[in-house]
Amino acid sequence: MNWRRILRIVKKEFLQLRRDPRLLAIVLAAPVFQLFVFGYAVTTDVRHITTAVYDEDRSAASRQLIEKFIRSGYFDLKYYLGGGPTGPPPFPSGPKSIDELLDRGQAQIAIHIPRGFANDLARGRTARLQVILDGSDSMTAGIIAGYVSGVVQTYSQRVVTERLDRRRAYVSRLPSVEGRLRVWYNPELKSVNFMVPGVICTILLVITTVLTSLAIVKEREIGTLEMLVVTPIRARELMLGKTIPFILIGFLDVVLVISVGVLWFKVRIAGSVLLLFALAAVFLLTSLGMGLFVSTVSRTQQQAMMTSFFIMLPSILLSGFMFPIENMPRVVQWLTYAIPLRYFLTIIRGIFLKGNGLEVLWPQALVLLALGLGIMALSALRFSKRLG
Repeated sequence: MNWRRILRIVKKEFLQLRRDPRLLAIVLAAPVFQLFVFGYAVTTDVRHITTAVYDEDRSAASRQLIEKFIRSGYFDLKYYLGGGPTGPPPFPSGPKSIDELLDRGQAQIAIHIPRGFANDLARGRTARLQVILDGSDSMTAGIIAGYVSGVVQTYSQRVVTERLDRRRAYVSRLPSVEGRLRVWYNPELKSVNFMVPGVICTILLVITTVLTSLAIVKEREIGTLEMLVVTPIRARELMLGKTIPFILIGFLDVVLVISVGVLWFKVRIAGSVLLLFALAAVFLLTSLGMGLFVSTVSRTQQQAMMTSFFIMLPSILLSGFMFPIENMPRVVQWLTYAIPLRYFLTIIRGIFLKGNGLEVLWPQALVLLALGLGIMALSALRFSKRLG
């Protein structure tokens, strides 16, 4: 193997990249743009929930409950059905109005407090209220339902405490259970802390797979690949010369994303950065191998682009990046074991959020290494045969 020939091919790739300013802008700017999109737009934090209230009881107790919802910081009271003394605009009262607001998408949630709510509380009976959610977006509705349960539970505990305080003269001691919640790894429950590691994974997958496949197919389209074949350059030297530039570009994009994540989004890396880059190099075996494979089955750059996305899209969807694997059907869960991105996502989130070391992550790293070597070996063999 002649490293001088390999370095000349690497230099040629960087020269071609420099002569294509649009591609260079995509390579450097797209990862940062993608991070901002996922950091701000694609978030599981649900706030400013448009809320409508239909208060038939109009008592001090019902007003206190409504105040609890508003002060939670999640619910924005936009409609007080029947009109209210302050704040939100009036709207015709009644159940039909609730239906109309939800049908038009003007409210995400409607809270109906029936007559007798305060009277039931005063007599020691269970007071009921109805909460209607827009379930079009099931994920958002589930999060809102959790917020509602928390507010109602807090209000209920306060009512019970006040009643016990009034009866303290008759009851000396009462047993109770106090649950204290403690969140590890992501105490503020910010979705950006969960998203940034995933963006690093997708960037490495997309950039290295697509650029590797396009670079080789482009040589075939303009006729220079045949010229390279008749030179003394061997197939494996050509393969290394074509892949090394995109390894360096992939690592450069990782540095950019980590820098923006740490400096702008204040994401803390709990584990070893060196271990992160070392295992990222293992993951690159799979993405570069897939890029080589795509280049052998595509004749044009358009075909290479479409084939790459046909491979990458299921990888992203089934890796656990956006949707929990545990919620998928059992058959689909078994399919995810063949996706390298699944293991790398577990590794990188473990390093970022939990500070895990190799003593914890070695099973995922071992499987990732086996998949990478297998994919790279098969793709390199097919690439060499195609050149031959």
